[in-house]
Amino acid sequence: MTSSYFDSHALDLAMLLIRLAIGPMIIAHGYNKIFGAGGLTGTANWFEGLGLKPGWVHARVAAFTEISVGIIITLGLFTSFGAAGIIGLMTVAMFTDHRGKGYFVFKGGLEYVLFVAITAAALASAGPGQWSLDHAFDLGWFGVRWAIGAVVLGVGAALLMLATSYRPVKK
Repeated sequence: MTSSYFDSHALDLAMLLIRLAIGPMIIAHGYNKIFGAGGLTGTANWFEGLGLKPGWVHARVAAFTEISVGIIITLGLFTSFGAAGIIGLMTVAMFTDHRGKGYFVFKGGLEYVLFVAITAAALASAGPGQWSLDHAFDLGWFGVRWAIGAVVLGVGAALLMLATSYRPVKK
């Protein structure tokens, strides 16, 4: 066994594990928005309370986005685009639900969403590994430029959505 053989498989395993940590977790968040306590109506009401108007639209868009990007991250297909979706979702969460609550998640802070967004950017940089559909289809859409693109696309889409739909209630 040569060290290059070991290093290659170690990286492939690491990227698979990262995809299996983030992808299903994001899918579960989308599933919960639809089928969790309160369903889409409860999610829409929650979004309205956060200031995302109209809540019924954002509940559906968020659930669809979370499920779809979670699937493509898990499969390692169009990984950098999935990473952009996750970065966008986490950016919206930072500016709405986690805003002004500090860093630590146990106080409602942005620790969790920041970690997920940065991990998604790292995935866009390193790529999904050889044990992915991107590799099977010979899609080499990863690297530093792809990571920067994922951050720009994700944050840009989030800021556009917030500019057009975020109307928090003044307290």
